Amino acid sequence: MTAPLRIVFHGENARNFMDGFASLLPDGMASSIDGLSAALDQPDERVAFAAADVVVGIRLDEKSPLPERVRLFHAPSAGTDTIDVTRLPAGCTLCNAYGHEAPIAEYVFASLLARHVPLAKADADLRKGEWTFYAGRPNALRTELGRETIGLLGFGHIGKAIAARAKAFGMRVVVANRSTVERSELVDESYTLDRLEAFMGAADHIVVSLPLAPETAGIVDAKALAAMRPTATIVNVGRGPVIAEEALYRALAEKHIAGAVIDTWYTYPSAAKSVTQPSRFDFASLPNVIMSPHMSGWTDGLVRRRQETIADNVRRLASGEPLVNVVHRT
Repeated sequence: MTAPLRIVFHGENARNFMDGFASLLPDGMASSIDGLSAALDQPDERVAFAAADVVVGIRLDEKSPLPERVRLFHAPSAGTDTIDVTRLPAGCTLCNAYGHEAPIAEYVFASLLARHVPLAKADADLRKGEWTFYAGRPNALRTELGRETIGLLGFGHIGKAIAARAKAFGMRVVVANRSTVERSELVDESYTLDRLEAFMGAADHIVVSLPLAPETAGIVDAKALAAMRPTATIVNVGRGPVIAEEALYRALAEKHIAGAVIDTWYTYPSAAKSVTQPSRFDFASLPNVIMSPHMSGWTDGLVRRRQETIADNVRRLASGEPLVNVVHRT
């Protein structure tokens, strides 16, 4: 085993994973475990960042000091698009962490079921003595999620978790993915991305879970949205810019599609501006939109699973074993 490792958790997001992390490592494996501010503007923080053997964080850019000694840069997230790999030294490995697929799948089905099982309205009405959804009334009939088709744009960890749950409801599952989808009992029909419009028109609900990359930015554009069924909804749990911002707003405002559930956005809070609207368009004024603040995967179970992934890779690094979840090697 190598000498004890200096580990830093850089930024507010990464520091969420510090509590209890030391207990996941063998005694003596870490010489220090420190939490650093995102700005690295506290005493000795820039020195600690530059001297770390392991950095846990979601950002590395021109404002960051060069992590000259780092051997493992570990994102406590699936996405690594804010980490500039050209700033990593030779011999460093960039890894990521998953564990978010189960809570995101629960979020997706909570949002879809709410359209078919109107418990909140039924409860509010009955408290006023109004039996709005009373069984036996022909105008009180609900729809069933299990009779519908779900379209999964992206079939990685999240897509597979959603598909498994969709099948439990009896739904038909269609998939569009960057790579070929292998035959699976979870998938009824698959499309390649060059047939995106056909895919978009094949489902009652489209769930976007693609990561953001040059080839996926804006892939769901006005043309793709226009191909959707007018009764269909779209759910974004991938990255906001995968769906063209203005095109989505127009499709909803003009009611070309029935609705949207948006968890991933176009504008995020910053240290200088903690209260901010998530888009330059007024999605909040649209009655056919459910908005949430990038919360779909954020659970206590997620934190523990990602801690375990990071700790496992630290152990592997110290013992010379191959790392898991490798995104890039320098």
